[in-house]
Amino acid sequence: MDATPHSAPAGTERHIAVVGGGPAAHRLTEALIARDPVGLRISVFTEEASAPYDRVALSRRFAQFDDELLLGDPALWADPRVQLHTATAVTQVDAQAQTLRTAAGEVYGFDELVLATGSSAPRPPIEGSEHIAVYRTLDDVDWLRQRAAELSAELGRPARCAVIGGGLLGLEAAGGLKGLGAEVTVVHSRPWLMNAQVDEFGGRTLNRLLQQEGYRLQLGHRPTRMAVDPEAGPEQSRYTLEFAQGPDLPADLVVAAIGITARDELAAAAGIDCAERGGVVIDETCATSASKIWAIGEVASYQGISMGLVAPANAMAEVVADRLSGGAASFVGFDTAAKLKLAGMDVASFGDAFAETPGALEVVYADAVGGIYQKIVVTDDATTLLGGVFVGDASPYSSLRPLLGRELPAAPGAFLSAAGGGELDLELPDDAQVCSCKDICAGQIRSAVTGDETTPGCTDMAAMKSCTRVGTQCGSCIPMAKKIMEKQMLSLGFDVSKALCEHFGHSRAELFEAVRATQLTSFTEIVARFGTPADAQLNLGCDICKPVVASILAAQHGAEYILEAGRGTLQDTNDRALANMQKDGTYSVMPRIPGGEITPQKLKVIAEVAADFDLYTKISAAQRVDMFGARLEQLPQIWRRLVDAGFESGQAYGKALRNVKSCVGSSWCRYGVQDSVAMGIRLENRYRGLRSPHKMKFGVSGCARECAEARAKDVGVIATSDGWNMYVGGNGGATPAHGQLLAKDLDDPTLLRYIDRYVMYYVRTADRLQRTARWIEELPGGVDHVHDVVVKDSLGIGEDLEAAMARHVDGYEDEWAATLRDPERLRRFRSFVNAPDAPDTGLAYVIERGQRRPATEQEKLDAAAGEGPVLLTGPRIPVREEMAREDAARAGAHQEPGEARPGAPVPNNLAAAEGRS
Repeated sequence: MDATPHSAPAGTERHIAVVGGGPAAHRLTEALIARDPVGLRISVFTEEASAPYDRVALSRRFAQFDDELLLGDPALWADPRVQLHTATAVTQVDAQAQTLRTAAGEVYGFDELVLATGSSAPRPPIEGSEHIAVYRTLDDVDWLRQRAAELSAELGRPARCAVIGGGLLGLEAAGGLKGLGAEVTVVHSRPWLMNAQVDEFGGRTLNRLLQQEGYRLQLGHRPTRMAVDPEAGPEQSRYTLEFAQGPDLPADLVVAAIGITARDELAAAAGIDCAERGGVVIDETCATSASKIWAIGEVASYQGISMGLVAPANAMAEVVADRLSGGAASFVGFDTAAKLKLAGMDVASFGDAFAETPGALEVVYADAVGGIYQKIVVTDDATTLLGGVFVGDASPYSSLRPLLGRELPAAPGAFLSAAGGGELDLELPDDAQVCSCKDICAGQIRSAVTGDETTPGCTDMAAMKSCTRVGTQCGSCIPMAKKIMEKQMLSLGFDVSKALCEHFGHSRAELFEAVRATQLTSFTEIVARFGTPADAQLNLGCDICKPVVASILAAQHGAEYILEAGRGTLQDTNDRALANMQKDGTYSVMPRIPGGEITPQKLKVIAEVAADFDLYTKISAAQRVDMFGARLEQLPQIWRRLVDAGFESGQAYGKALRNVKSCVGSSWCRYGVQDSVAMGIRLENRYRGLRSPHKMKFGVSGCARECAEARAKDVGVIATSDGWNMYVGGNGGATPAHGQLLAKDLDDPTLLRYIDRYVMYYVRTADRLQRTARWIEELPGGVDHVHDVVVKDSLGIGEDLEAAMARHVDGYEDEWAATLRDPERLRRFRSFVNAPDAPDTGLAYVIERGQRRPATEQEKLDAAAGEGPVLLTGPRIPVREEMAREDAARAGAHQEPGEARPGAPVPNNLAAAEGRS
């Protein structure tokens, strides 16, 4: 990403310069590379230090400081045809000479220039506006986040923040600040919020919803001045927004989000036509008045309009990419659809939301008390969809939006879910747009399912996203895209079954409910009742369904020993050994350290155990001490000492809660506002041992600085001055996802109640090996559905979920403590089934950084040849009194290859069968 000027080499190579680094510039570059024109070189110049990022999701940065929001595949910027110049401002364009100049004085020539300079965030034209912050870039959000935290610490109370602007950006900024614990007042010049997207009744419903969430509103007037008092004390506010009518508003921090101002200064200075109200004038091809110069995104003015929405910006980028590749695409106008991205606020609008079309009819459901407003706008014959507004319940939005301008397949009222309308089975035409962010139509999704001779069809949402990019920006189109995909699969004869495996025709969720309803307690009973007929007779199963059934039984019968009643043979190897098997066949030992808090005395026990058994030790990412290299027969000896010292199993081997990561919180940290350590310990002790579809990780941060990285966890808890914010669906791993805000400012009992419901709902309904992030993605309605179930109890199962969790909590028993009490249970922990005391002598290690690790195959070969490091073989210093006996066992182990020694130990293959010992 260097900014060194380079000229086009001799030949036919064409240089396309793009000024701007926002979503429009990214989409243009992506579209050009996808078309793969011959002899193309692209240079992208952006003032910001970051590669193009997703401004649509900018509010996520409030809750996750390291969320870079980068768009698309980073490999785009490594393409040899693309050069990205970050932190490089373009200061001059010469349209005649076809050159541009940077702030550093470097001059670049171009064959085609695309202006994608976007817009700036204006401040209100009032006295004192220089003290008003704006909400536009990553740097803006980072500054606001830091300033809000500083103010809270300095003042000893939540910062009082005023956000001027009640549109999409203003409400997202307000939501981000409130999520940081600030007291937020939204100032808006109209009597209702989002007046550009929703009508009066919808706006007033939104007003009511926000007030119920704790926002303060000052509506109907613009501020006339901002007074500054630099001597204000902690109980006062430094700033005061003054109004000609209505009360003045004191504030510690004032933020403006009142629209956009097109950044057309480069074009204007170059003599390119600009609109009276701002923006570079373009025609339907996105060409400007200057030859070889185009404009896209928020800087472009089409028919006198510049718009700050991502869908039209992407559409313009596609038009220019097509034109530069020899096509004839045209820009057909603005898609004004909008969806508010604010937790707990379900608001969306599209099309002719205000019924301005002559003869338009409005079909409305309104419940001001319940906070729900739904409106569909149709033509005067009630057949063609013109637009819609949804507040409080926007579930019809994803189904209706692709039908804009088309004849509805049913009466308009059938789409009003709040009025009892059901979910209709829609058959969208191929040219119906499903994803406006990426301009993906229904036909493209169907084609992706079908595939061709060289490309296999996409038959799951992960493959569909990768293939078509549908749902990869704002994500609101995913439910509709999934319906189209599955319907196309059925039409092609593909199996869309959610069967667990060949032995069960049920999905995991269906099987969970069936077992719960029938109270069956063994695999034999379950396969006989719910398996296929042949399997029921033979009691068959596989490595898919057996562990799933074991997990279901463990989740529903948590008070019973996990390896009893025939369940041991169902488990994976790690669950059978109650430890994680490593690459050399030994096991790791990881005792639970709730919340990462441990006393020096317990640390001493871990050190002594590791030294006595010569175990490799490492601090894990889960704030625990992991000990590696224990042989199977050593596990009971190790765990007896750990259990006697007060340790429990950390369930690092199971599909269960692994850990709760916590920062030090208010107990020590001067920034902490809640005791995150105490809450972390409380959560870990409450949910330990609960078997689930996949592993779970929790995090608890004591303030908005988020040191525990809670939003990267399945359940994230972040302290505010008023309680706890709860995030769900965060995952690390190969496909990371940030947690989404489920509820704010919760007291301790409410937080526990919501986590009980959320975790148990996940345990009951998720697919096999499905992390919470993917589970939420696949749920119709996504996190909004989870919010309805957990917070609003929309399914009426809240008490049942809480009761199920209470049974688990009351019946929990540490698995290793239970194992050590029963000699029969200990018989499975030996390396050889016919030689209980014989250790495994086929192990080899090298010393590295003062500890042993398994030798590589090459190191073993080198040692055999008398080269390389010295190998440590056989058992390494288990318990001291056993050393002489084990040395003798090693001495008797030498034999010629292929020679069978009478009575040679037979390996205890836990992976093959558990019940033979």
